[in-house]
Amino acid sequence: MKLLEEARLLLRISRTRDIVRRYFVVNGFDGALTMLGLIIGFLISDPASIDVVINVCLGAAIALGMSGISSAYVSEAAERKRALGKLEAAMVADLSDSAHANAARWVPWLIALVNGAAPLAVSLLIIAPLWLAGAGLALPLPPLYAAIASALLLVFLLGAFLGRIAGISWLRSGLQTLIVAIATAGFIYLLAGR
Repeated sequence: MKLLEEARLLLRISRTRDIVRRYFVVNGFDGALTMLGLIIGFLISDPASIDVVINVCLGAAIALGMSGISSAYVSEAAERKRALGKLEAAMVADLSDSAHANAARWVPWLIALVNGAAPLAVSLLIIAPLWLAGAGLALPLPPLYAAIASALLLVFLLGAFLGRIAGISWLRSGLQTLIVAIATAGFIYLLAGR
């Protein structure tokens, strides 16, 4: 609990709580659309094995996660160092032992973890029906269709979350993001379909 309180303090000091939330939604959306694209591509291609679909999707999910972690860390570390330098110059003081310096060290890691965990977690949720089907569990839909339904549901939920944050209709916001996902699926089907 103390670690969570410390993380909240660092995010408040660095004024990056909104950035963390934004990275979570943006990269979760990226993960969902990437998995949706892969699964529709496999659906169009008639894959020989559900294991192939799982392995390709898992590889992409891990790559999205690692890309999110590394890109966010590099950019946020530079931004936090810059902000700390500007604060030190304004205060004409060395702040290396301050909470602000602590935030400059740790906030990039927190942001990077969220940035990488969001697409990975969303991707894993989307391919969960494939794992369940591979384990022999009967699903109400064929595995690829169940994964597509999971992707669409998660995209809708991310949109609803954004609507709630913005203080607008969560339903409208969720439907807007769902339309984007359906349009993406439609483009893939039209361009790659037979």
